[in-house]
Amino acid sequence: MSQKNHEGKKSARERLQEQREKEKARARRGRQAIVAGAVVVVLAVAGGIAVWASSSSGKPAANDNEVAVPKRASGGGRPAVPVGSADAPSTLTVWEDFRCPACRQFETGFRPVIHELEDSGRLKSEYHLVTIIDGNAGGQGSRNAANAALCAQDAGKFRAYHDLLYSHQPPEPQDKFGDKKYLLQLAGKVKGLVTPAFTKCVNDGTYDRFVKKSNDAFATSGYRGTPTVLLNGRDLSKEKGGQFGPADLKKMVLDANKAKQPGKKSAAPHTGASPQDKHPGRSAAPQGELTGKGGAPQGELTGRSAAPAP
Repeated sequence: MSQKNHEGKKSARERLQEQREKEKARARRGRQAIVAGAVVVVLAVAGGIAVWASSSSGKPAANDNEVAVPKRASGGGRPAVPVGSADAPSTLTVWEDFRCPACRQFETGFRPVIHELEDSGRLKSEYHLVTIIDGNAGGQGSRNAANAALCAQDAGKFRAYHDLLYSHQPPEPQDKFGDKKYLLQLAGKVKGLVTPAFTKCVNDGTYDRFVKKSNDAFATSGYRGTPTVLLNGRDLSKEKGGQFGPADLKKMVLDANKAKQPGKKSAAPHTGASPQDKHPGRSAAPQGELTGKGGAPQGELTGRSAAPAP
């Protein structure tokens, strides 16, 4: 075989080998492209799930440190519920417990004057709800009643339900307010209050943490018992040697408001219950007076449920 023919055959074999190598290379690139495409698809699908999950989850869940705040209530270090015109020139600050007998005496005796001053735009009240009796006597009635009152605040009916709770306050050793069914039953006396939202709020204890925060604020306030009542920052139990009655409160407010414009008058809320609706077996205090244990009118801000000693 001539040298020329040998080189020709070799070149043909080399060309065939090169062609085969090229085909193998193309096949490898094709397989890599398919695998790469599959990876891209998987990542795209996974990314779609992540985006959908995060966008469909809505608002982040509340953590254990967050405190739900009722409508128009104030949170902060001293949670409170406002009643009356926000721009009223005088402010009544009330720390009280729904199971506290002395608080009921205060509410029964001073309520007509407080309502009159609130409705005329001369006074706004700020209620701080505490749970002293739960701590002293056991039970959950102070907390549950406070939560229910805050649920009523969401419905714009705090004052009506607040007053109703005091009118139906059980004897201090009894924890009847610990029964949420009873609290809902009482709410039926306030027109339009019982709704699915209110019922759920009461049963879920939506504002239990708000109540606890308020009680914690009271524990560090330096006040020793309930009711603690202040007018424009002045402790009324220290006025007139403790002989302070509803007429004195009205005079003090009017004196403080001289030369000041009243706030926007607030219409007296409809309670849906008779003003004379009383707890069975209890007599009402004479209007504008407080009642002592024997039922004799005292007409003064005396008697408190003591907070536990620190």
